Amino acid sequence: MMDGMTLSPAGGGLDAFLDPETDYPANHFALQYVLNALAARPAPTLVEVGTGHATALAPLIRAGVDVRGFDIDPDLVARGREQMGALGQDPESVTVGDIEDPVSYATVLRDGPFDALLALGILPNVANEIGTLRNMQALVRPGGEVFVEFRNVLFSLFTSNRHTRNFIVDELLADVSDDLRSSVSDVLESRVDMDRPPLPRAGASAWRFHNPFEVAERFASLGFVDVRPHFFHYHPAMPFLASEHPASFRRESMRLENEASGWRGMFLCSAFLIHARRPGVASAAASPSIPHGV
Repeated sequence: MMDGMTLSPAGGGLDAFLDPETDYPANHFALQYVLNALAARPAPTLVEVGTGHATALAPLIRAGVDVRGFDIDPDLVARGREQMGALGQDPESVTVGDIEDPVSYATVLRDGPFDALLALGILPNVANEIGTLRNMQALVRPGGEVFVEFRNVLFSLFTSNRHTRNFIVDELLADVSDDLRSSVSDVLESRVDMDRPPLPRAGASAWRFHNPFEVAERFASLGFVDVRPHFFHYHPAMPFLASEHPASFRRESMRLENEASGWRGMFLCSAFLIHARRPGVASAAASPSIPHGV
């Protein structure tokens, strides 16, 4: 769900986003990748899972893609329908539906299968990841492509905060003896900011983070091919330094987007897309590839 997502206006550039008082245009850079991928391998139809305000659908429509979408939140669907109407599209092309329950989006299934699928901000929040990915797979035709966002747990190695301690102790050293892990935990807790980021407010669920290596393997195990990550939302320094150097932090973040090292994004980016293809009838399974052209 892309509620509140920031994109530059039609025909606009990125200069407006250099103002650190504006929201960082992370999903703008994600959509740059999606649009370039669709230009290289055209997809006449696309379904977005979690449309939010339908902000992402506007550039896709301008690119000539026939779009459909659904969201679990009826209020956001109403906003999305307004957006579609303003774009000269059928407002009913956005509907209420829960990706974990195909019955809820049966009308979307009737219009499919689609050539491509986009899902930003969905996987960090679902209860059943495997079931959700299978449902996404069913929405695209054989040969169709999916673009699915995840929160990058490897970024925690750079953040120097509570997530750093949690990832190193609970995941990186998961098979190490308790006494050593406890000592490592003590060292890290004395050196990183354990109060950052703020804990979720009461009743709010924390976003789930994912390891791009594990996610790529999961997509491959479900039968997807040409599985590759694209990292985005770069950070040129630890996140807490953004308040100390707002202008340079924003400028350098944007400059790093789409940098060509092939590996820095794994640690400097807080998010990544998995770009994968549902195989055609004659396609053979392929091994996932990491990293790939960040």
